[in-house]
Amino acid sequence: MNALLQQLDKLAGVIDQLNEWIGRLTAWLVVVLVLLVCYDVGMRYLFQAGSVALQELEWHIFALIFLLGAAYTLKHDEHVRVDVLYQSKRMTPRRRAMVNLFGCLFMLLPFCLLMIVSAIPFVEMSFGWAESSPDPGGLPYRWLLKAMIPAGFALLALQGVALSIRSLQLILKPEASKQEAQ
Repeated sequence: MNALLQQLDKLAGVIDQLNEWIGRLTAWLVVVLVLLVCYDVGMRYLFQAGSVALQELEWHIFALIFLLGAAYTLKHDEHVRVDVLYQSKRMTPRRRAMVNLFGCLFMLLPFCLLMIVSAIPFVEMSFGWAESSPDPGGLPYRWLLKAMIPAGFALLALQGVALSIRSLQLILKPEASKQEAQ
């Protein structure tokens, strides 16, 4: 049993590292987006010169930030949730781990799987049509952005697996987590 838990711990560590790296990279997209919006607003209001491609690029980058940043957010336990019960004094770390395990296995992972399976035909169709923006001056290769939907949910599902592993470890060996906290 210990060997299995050690292998699962290594797997969770690899997933954590992957999503940490992608999350940090994605954070730079926020800076890029802010600069693009400032440039776009300046050009529109100071010089009356707008760009459809630039506006589309802004919402494409926003979509990437959301899709690729979700797993990083889960890794750092920063997702919005109703904390009335979760943060109560009666919720021990072990009970929180049980809630997290249940939530991952029966809510997060099935939802991610549903989104991935539903998005793949959507991406394939977009790629097959060589979909681009319908607007004059818009961006080509829209299928690339749509491909980030299953990719983002795959990263989120992987982080859900890592959270499930960490929760299972805490449930099975609560004394180990107490020692780590000290």
